[in-house]
Order: sequence, then C-alpha cells, then structure tokens
Amino acid sequence: MTPSHCISTADALTDLGAFDAIIDVRSPAEFAEDHLPGAVNWPVLDNEQRRVVGTLYNGSPFEARKLGAAIIARNIASHLDLHAGTLPKTWRPLVYCWRGGQRSGAMNWFLSQIGFKSRQLEGGYKAYRGLVREQLSQMPATYQLHVICGRTGCGKTRLLQALAAQGAQILDLEGLAAHRGSVLGGLPDQPQPSQKHFDSLLWECMRSLDSTKPVFIESESRKIGQLRVPEALHEAMRASPNCYWLEMSEAARIELLLQDYGHFKLRPEAFCALLEILITLRGREKVLRWQAQAQAGDWAAVFGELMREHYDPGYERSLRGHYPQLDQAQRLNLADGGQDCMTDMARQLHGHKLVEDQA
Repeated sequence: MTPSHCISTADALTDLGAFDAIIDVRSPAEFAEDHLPGAVNWPVLDNEQRRVVGTLYNGSPFEARKLGAAIIARNIASHLDLHAGTLPKTWRPLVYCWRGGQRSGAMNWFLSQIGFKSRQLEGGYKAYRGLVREQLSQMPATYQLHVICGRTGCGKTRLLQALAAQGAQILDLEGLAAHRGSVLGGLPDQPQPSQKHFDSLLWECMRSLDSTKPVFIESESRKIGQLRVPEALHEAMRASPNCYWLEMSEAARIELLLQDYGHFKLRPEAFCALLEILITLRGREKVLRWQAQAQAGDWAAVFGELMREHYDPGYERSLRGHYPQLDQAQRLNLADGGQDCMTDMARQLHGHKLVEDQA
C-alpha cells in the first residue's frame, strides 16, 4: 500500500465526516467491543475464522497466511457483491483493522484497485484507542463544568435532559453508560457498553463541546454500574467551583422514582434479587422488609425507606467527601419532577441568570 493510500489517526479523526463510510474489517466480536464513531462492520474474518487462523499461526505462520488469504479474499468478494454495486467512483471510505495491517490492507487494496478513493488508517483501532485515552486525560480540564448535585430522585438527569432541550451543553454520563448509577440502576433489557466503547462514546461527545461555554454534568462517583469514569474527568468535576444542589420534597422524589423505576413492577423478583447486595450494609432484617414490601406491591413505601435509610445517608457522605465546595453550592428548589418544572429551571440555568448569580 502506497503512503498516499494511508492516513494518520490524528489526521483522520480531525474530520471523520470527510469520509463517506468508515469500514471496520475486524471480526464481529472485536467490533462489538468498540469501534470508531459511525463505523460499519465488514469483517474479512468472522469470529470463528479468526480463531482458526490465529491458532494455526502459532504453529505455522506460512500455513496460516495461506488459509487466511483465501478466506479474506472470499469475504471481501462477498462484501463487494453486497455493498459496492451502486457506489460511485468518488466514494471515499476509511478502512481500518486492529493495527492497520493485513486485514485492512487487503480490503483497502481491493477498493483502491476498483477506483474508489479509499484510505487506510495507520495504526488501526489500536492507534485510535491510544488517542482516545490520551485525549480523555486532557480534555476535561479545558471545560467549564457545572456540576448538578442532589439526593436520589430529585431529578438531576431530568434537569440535564431539559437543559439539552434548551440548547445547553451537557455530558450525560448515565445516558452514555446505560445505567442510573445505583444498585438498582441497570436499565431493563439494555446492557451497559464495554468500558472501551463507553470511553469512545464519551470522547465523541466531549470533542463536540465548546470549551468557552458551560457544560452541565451530573455528580457521579468513579463508577457507573460496571464502568469507570475517566479519572481526569472525575477530578475536573470535583475541582469545579460551579456546583448546584437540587432540592425536592420527599413526596415528589418518591413519585419520580415510581416513574423512573416503574419497570420493577413487572419484575419484582428482579428487584428483590438486587436488594440482596444491600444485606451486608443494611442488615438482613431490613432488606427482608423491603423485599416483602416490593412483593406486596407497596412500591411507594419501599422507595421511601430506601431513600431515607440507604441512599440519602450514603450519598451525602460520599458527595461531601468528593465535592468540598458543596457547602457553597447554589440551592435550586424544584416543586416536582414534571416537564414544566424542569423546563423552567433549565431556562433559568441556560439563560445564565443562575450561572451568573453563582459566579
């Protein structure tokens, strides 16, 4: 492959939109774990083929290359039959594999020979992953983070969504992580992304932000479900002088939780299973009582007790340890978690009235 057919990771990622397609030729399993933003998967070796060729390579690299070349050629032909028929000569794809080597080189060669304006990503996914990690360690310090704090059920995520609807910049970490952050926070029938893909989603979101304008973010611990928040971002959140504390009545908080966690009404046994984790913290007797309330359908009672006896004490201790500026945080009083209330508060924040008052 000539140098003119290759492009560095830094140059390619500066404007991914310049490419008509981003083609990941790795196996479906590699692609599922993580991939470049907007990439499509044209595997030149499927999961089993990659395993067979890799195993053979350990004993005989030459035999593995012969087998791999034949399989790759057939798979590339299938992709061309399926996808290339209607593509114009000006079509400009970016092709990559794990390290920018043989798999992407083979696909890129075929596409270039046809006459497409194909480019191969130097260093492949490995170089992209290195750049993502590097930039995630640097970008957070450049943003004006405005941290929204408050007890469980006070509407932090809803306020973020209302801010986004008003045109404000947000970082919705729980949305990217597909998890609400608590022991009960897993979303129904929606697994969390891998750590690598969470990093990619976060990187893609952060690189679109304007560092001269506020970025609203919810206070989070170092982990959201099974995923880790990048340390540099967590440190920037803790160091931010811009901090808000949401206030909402207990009754309104319970109503919000009944809405957000309503899926447990259909699966109380799943709810009770998750509560088992709390036995070491809150004692078996208390957890058995909460499980009995859930089985009886008394959801308002169980959410109320969980708030008062588990979430609020633990959350506030943790929050004050992570956010020393919390005592100076501006208090924002919300009547309820309804859309009208959230929209009104978001308008005040995005209109900079409350931001300027805090400054």
